[in-house]
Amino acid sequence: MEKRQLLLIDDDRLQFRITQSLVRGFRPPYELDWASTYEEGVERLLSRPYAACLLDFQLGPRDGLELIREVKEKDCHTPIIFLTSESSETVDIQAMEAGALDYLIKGEINSGVLERSLRYALKLGETLERLRLLATRDDLSGLMNRRAFDTWLSDEIERCSRFSHVLGLVLVDLDHFKSINDRYGHPAGDAVIRETGRRIGATIRTVDRAARYGGEEMAVVVTEGDAIGTRSLAERLVEVVATTPYVLPDQQEIKVTLSAGAAWYPEDAADPAGLIAAADLALYTAKRAGRNRAMAHRDVAAARMT
Repeated sequence: MEKRQLLLIDDDRLQFRITQSLVRGFRPPYELDWASTYEEGVERLLSRPYAACLLDFQLGPRDGLELIREVKEKDCHTPIIFLTSESSETVDIQAMEAGALDYLIKGEINSGVLERSLRYALKLGETLERLRLLATRDDLSGLMNRRAFDTWLSDEIERCSRFSHVLGLVLVDLDHFKSINDRYGHPAGDAVIRETGRRIGATIRTVDRAARYGGEEMAVVVTEGDAIGTRSLAERLVEVVATTPYVLPDQQEIKVTLSAGAAWYPEDAADPAGLIAAADLALYTAKRAGRNRAMAHRDVAAARMT
């Protein structure tokens, strides 16, 4: 039986050994990983697929509440069980409000208590994840929906502004999509949108976010995306759609293309609405230039100056 990965974030080596002995006989089995500092805990939570995390309240000069808030802001959905030596209702409430799914007092933990807490956190985490996907996903494309995308883009631009980072945005639109619906029927159009969402999801990096922006239009937020990287992604998206025919529900194959427009923050715009407008202008220009191509906002600006 494959072992589930469990992370303990605690600056006490003895607590790691105690926890390791407690989980040794659990079914299904767990493999315990250990991070002894706040920074190491954040890095591991954001880079590895743990089934759950046990998190100590006190982590040197920083605390677990701050760590929960930081990883939640970075879209980490690993179930977290809060550990503390304090039997304080205030800490209990603060942990739950920050995003922990359970709360255990170290002096009262035994094998049975910890195993029940893990089962509870995992089950609740699965339920919350399903609800989160229902609230944030577009059923047809499998990508993020428009509301979730708007929130994500706004949050990312705020983060970029705070830390002087860059961000890219690519808008894509399927070429002649109405003619696909008219000629082959709406089930065929749905199949094209579904497959386009799959191809986009398979092309972007795990740190990027793709959404169905509306109708046959989709968007990608390129985390830390500079001009070269954002333009390159826009070109790849055009290529992955155009190079392989789409298979319709009746097994008929058709050629599909899309056009893409790229823009980046802060060079092209200073806010979400401005960045969307800049990418949309580049997309519109790509359409007018013949479709099945990618253009960047700086290309449009340069063309206007000549």
